Amino acid sequence: MNNYRNTQSLFETDYSGWKRFDLRIGLLALSFIKPMAAFAESVTPGSILLEELVITGEADILSERIESLAGGADLVYVDNVNSSANLTMSRALAETPGVVIQNFFGGNDQPRIQIRGSGLQQNPVERGVLILQNGLPINRADGSYVVGIANPAQAEAIEIYRGYLANRLGATVLGGALNFMSPTGNSSPGGKLTLNGGSFGQLTTSGQYGWGTDEYNALLQADITSRNGFRRYNDSERVHFGGNAGIKLTENTSLRIFADHTRLKFDVSGPLTAQTLKSNPESVHIGPTVVKRAARNPGPNVIRDRPQRDTEQSLIGLRLTTQFESSILDMAFGYTNSNDTFRFPIPGGIRDTLSDDVTGVLRYAYKPNNESPLPLFEVTAQYVTGSADRDYFINIAGKQGAQFGANELDASTLSVSTGFHFTPTDSITISPSISYSNASRDNDDIYTLTTRPTIAFNPANPTVRLRDGTIPTVDNSYKRDYEGWSPALGLSWQANDNHRVFTAISRSFEPPTHEDLLSTINGTPNSSPGRPRPPNPALVEDAFITPNLKAQEATTLEAGWKAQNGIFSWDITTYYSWIKNELLALRDENGAQLGAVNADDTRHLGIELGLSAQFTPKLKSRIIYTFQNFRFNDDPKRGDNRLAGAPRHWLFAASDYNLTKNWSTGASVRWMLEKTPVDNFNTLFNDAYAVLDLRSDYQLNNNVSIFVEVTNVLDETYASSTLITDRARSDQAAFLAGDGRGFFLGTQLTF
Repeated sequence: MNNYRNTQSLFETDYSGWKRFDLRIGLLALSFIKPMAAFAESVTPGSILLEELVITGEADILSERIESLAGGADLVYVDNVNSSANLTMSRALAETPGVVIQNFFGGNDQPRIQIRGSGLQQNPVERGVLILQNGLPINRADGSYVVGIANPAQAEAIEIYRGYLANRLGATVLGGALNFMSPTGNSSPGGKLTLNGGSFGQLTTSGQYGWGTDEYNALLQADITSRNGFRRYNDSERVHFGGNAGIKLTENTSLRIFADHTRLKFDVSGPLTAQTLKSNPESVHIGPTVVKRAARNPGPNVIRDRPQRDTEQSLIGLRLTTQFESSILDMAFGYTNSNDTFRFPIPGGIRDTLSDDVTGVLRYAYKPNNESPLPLFEVTAQYVTGSADRDYFINIAGKQGAQFGANELDASTLSVSTGFHFTPTDSITISPSISYSNASRDNDDIYTLTTRPTIAFNPANPTVRLRDGTIPTVDNSYKRDYEGWSPALGLSWQANDNHRVFTAISRSFEPPTHEDLLSTINGTPNSSPGRPRPPNPALVEDAFITPNLKAQEATTLEAGWKAQNGIFSWDITTYYSWIKNELLALRDENGAQLGAVNADDTRHLGIELGLSAQFTPKLKSRIIYTFQNFRFNDDPKRGDNRLAGAPRHWLFAASDYNLTKNWSTGASVRWMLEKTPVDNFNTLFNDAYAVLDLRSDYQLNNNVSIFVEVTNVLDETYASSTLITDRARSDQAAFLAGDGRGFFLGTQLTF
């Protein structure tokens, strides 16, 4: 149960002395509300609180503030998400409209997450969304991130801000921001142990313990997840441990310190051809075949190259909050150390990155009216700076070969945002704001040899290695600076107790990351970067490309309606974005990088809908629908084609039925309603699919619960995601197989 299951109660809540419209519906809604905490780690406007308040029988403060924003925003309490043996990002945010998450390999790996199309075409996605933990970014200083580091299973709640609402958090993206809020010793006292397992070698165990008083509190967490996977060469594991501690320094000042460490490792089982997806979805691709000197079925040789990602990230942070009269001041500091080794197939090589990033945040809110959910004035300043040592090595049949590149990467991003929330009448709120961003991206090529090595395998017999080669070293250093202003104006109207509408117009500014500005090129499924024709070791081509990219800018007009009528409640937002210089990370038919480019002119049209219904005290249902029509606009090569990788119709539907007080059952459907283009030239498409899941929960007593889950009940064969290329071939390996039917069992013990 997430925010949509709580929407009924939100519209009965007293924002400014409202009356409940229906006592029967009100009591029904309250029966589904758990006591919730207002968290010190929230980033909603004016939500920084000196005390954690447990609110029973009323809508919680955070939801009230989220509902009051003139834009697309949601709040998901993780305890209310249906039990799962593998609580991935796609499951945790399944009931959030506008957030489209396509699984890659079924585990905690690198799903494609995109909001309003930002960062859509990166493989893997490493840009386009600001991901925060307790208000501090997981993203590196250049905006890139490893999505698998974010751990919804260890969060207490997730705040979602779509579009311009993320500007006030220091975001420099079109898409938005996600803030994962950790539980504390006061919000989650006592202990909790879980053990889940089932098909595909899935095994998850986790534990946490919290304790505290009015003056201090602390919480410790740990979890381990391992999975063999549905497909061949599909192992994954994640190990996480961390905790936080809070102390009340004075009556008006509090301090919270938190630390986390995550180790994420997974095999990259890679894409399949359409034919292989249907006939043998558990297999992996073994590279192109040569027939009469022509290559067919282009794609990576997974068995030979053994692609894999191994990432560790440690984060420490602190937040100091103080309040004086109507002013709230929040200061935060964070340090992140990341060690990321990505073994790409041979055309990408092995990329080894060791980075350190430091973040400083200053937030101020002025809230003279305690009855108002939003502050009158707020300002945020965030500065992130970081450096990374990156080395490139040749991938020789899954082993580290000779080094062919070395770079020192530096990045910094300064973001300042200020805004007001004026209330000229009791029902109208006007929210003007403006943000300024300044970003630098510097790369120093420190590779000292005069040549870069290349290797190749025989395309006709890919286990046989050809003669090695070299190419001249070309310096790939660069220095890029970007700055931009992002004004916005929001207007919301509380028409009556049960209906709220809003509209907003905004600008966004998104500079490229180092992954956009520096990439390997001119490799093939059988040769390393710089060697586009494997049999010819003397062919001279560049191994790297450093495009001189512009920042992506957009103007977005959006409108929304949040309402409740009888047993129904809904939240709908529609938007239209005019985008200049959209950042596209292009790949060829083999999946090898071509480098990033700026599209001249693109358009993003979307609808984000959440609809829920409480049919009886025991039966409730919800539908989450996201429409995305993202297109080029009079592009010289691509015309008005759809942007590849964006499902136009994305739907999640679920129902839950309480059989008894302690026993519930439910079903859900994940449905991509029509074909989605794999390439920007719209020549190859991923077929529509629908996947049915069933689950049941039973509360044995106050301390022990169990659940069973059956996923993909009908054993549908489908591609959960695809690679994204510029121009595709019908026989290329581009489809990532979704899991087959799975059976899972889990238990949770609280004490």
